[in-house]
Amino acid sequence: MRFAALLCSFALTAIGLTAAAPSSSDPRLAGGFRSGPENGWTFVHLQGTPGAIGYQHGYLLAAEIEDAKRAIELSTTHDVKHSWAELREVAQQYFWPKVPAEYREEIEGMQQGLAAKGSKLDVMDLVTMNGFMEFTYYYDDMRRKDAKGAIAPSHPPEHCSAFVATGSYTKDGRIVMGHNNWTDYLTATRWDIIFDIVPSGGHHLIMDGMPGLIHSADDFGINDAGIMITETTIGRFHGFDRTAVPEFVRARKAMQYSESIDDFARIMEDGNNGGYANTWLIADRKNNEIGRLELGLKTITLERTKDGYFVGSNFPINPRLISEETDYPADNPNEPNTVRHRRWDQLMAANKGKIDVESGKKFETDHYDIIEKQIDPDERTICGHIDRSPRGLPGWYGPHGPAGVAEVKVADTAMAEKMSFVAGMGHPCGVEFHAAEFLKGHPDYAWQQGVLQDLKANQWTVFAARTSPEVRSALQ
Repeated sequence: MRFAALLCSFALTAIGLTAAAPSSSDPRLAGGFRSGPENGWTFVHLQGTPGAIGYQHGYLLAAEIEDAKRAIELSTTHDVKHSWAELREVAQQYFWPKVPAEYREEIEGMQQGLAAKGSKLDVMDLVTMNGFMEFTYYYDDMRRKDAKGAIAPSHPPEHCSAFVATGSYTKDGRIVMGHNNWTDYLTATRWDIIFDIVPSGGHHLIMDGMPGLIHSADDFGINDAGIMITETTIGRFHGFDRTAVPEFVRARKAMQYSESIDDFARIMEDGNNGGYANTWLIADRKNNEIGRLELGLKTITLERTKDGYFVGSNFPINPRLISEETDYPADNPNEPNTVRHRRWDQLMAANKGKIDVESGKKFETDHYDIIEKQIDPDERTICGHIDRSPRGLPGWYGPHGPAGVAEVKVADTAMAEKMSFVAGMGHPCGVEFHAAEFLKGHPDYAWQQGVLQDLKANQWTVFAARTSPEVRSALQ
């Protein structure tokens, strides 16, 4: 009990703010707390063994996890045309056996924390939630096999826009990284947690995420070994290995255990199943190096530099990957993801030597459509607003589909040294989405009624890890 009290005391002293302390006397809750919401974000601190981290997560966010499950279930079952029960069967057969003991304990602990608050969600509900972005890859692969060689349409679940720069491209010669999360608006409003995690093994990490998920899922995070991580999905990708390790396991492990760019690449490649295939942008602030890992199922490319930039907007890069593992229309210069790529290159060139956190915030909320040569937030702009596009985004959503940017994060080396980043929840660009008004004008999306929520233009907010060195030492 003395150790538990010590942890809780250190944690509350470190934050310097009012935090919601658990009323339960369960020792697994020692040191865990939540605060907010603040400008749309809820800050959650978790620490201890895997079981304790999971228990704190489930207990502190029980209502939010129930709500996130409702949104994830509606979104995913509609996209893949399979029931939640069928998704659970896939998770049970293919995902759960590949989850290592550490993360099994965390998920089981989460279920126990939920149960303590009266939730009926079970372990397999949580595994299915964690793998929700991998089901499209699984079912697309099954369709391709059933077609006996004919290529069935691919349905990529997410899109994003991200950059990382260093050296002569940044204002102080050090790293700047930014990311905005494109998703359907059903799940968008649930991507509102800042997780500050101090595990008993691996590294202290801070990341954005969704209630109930052990990984960031849109993958923006920083650990105390100096590694900064983000990604964008590889557009029109196909391929899946049912015998390999789920992406959500590898992504969390890489966030927690990486100490170098090579570490990150090794962890992500080990047991790669092709699910939620991404182009990863990585930075190591210790040596001012940045990298880009294009992680296909069969074709993998790692680039790195100490003077330059990498960007992502769902365009594939390696010609072999494009031809063998995607249906990407590389010969179409007006493909929305390719258009965003050109805009990224424009911004990098125009701002060479000046890029900083403020630049990153402007980049990630950029509404310039280079086809129309004017400001017009749509599916071709870095800050995406598919709901405003009469074209929609082929392969994902039709005209005026309720999807686009859900939130934005930016950090530089100085912030990463303090385990912090600046985040804008919803539409920090200022162009809001109002669910009732949208559904009134688009009755074909009435199936989202009651779950679809507004996306507000929240203010930018800086979040930082809130534990002291003494807490970290006590856990080791």
